[in-house]
Amino acid sequence: MFCKKNDSGYIEVIEGIERKTTAHGEKTLMTEFRLAKGHTLPLHSHPHEQTGCLVSGRMVLIIDGTEHEAGPGDSWCIRGGVEHGARVIEDAIAVEVFAPVREEYL
Repeated sequence: MFCKKNDSGYIEVIEGIERKTTAHGEKTLMTEFRLAKGHTLPLHSHPHEQTGCLVSGRMVLIIDGTEHEAGPGDSWCIRGGVEHGARVIEDAIAVEVFAPVREEYL
């Protein structure tokens, strides 16, 4: 699978947070998130491992009760089942890979 960047296909997850699945295979799925300053991604968990990188902006990631201030180039890996969320400090773009594939993101 090869995908060219374009501005279509974004889905509003909650107010101020959009996602777009950019590519996927049998075992992994990659998603781009657009996060607006001042918004929060509530704490949640899911069975998928989640590895990500902040492309631009700033946010605070809360992973298993610990806060991490993230800036461009910072990355993370969150085990499946671990509670996590985020507070967006500046408009941000994050790219994350999920394993196994999140069927609801296809």
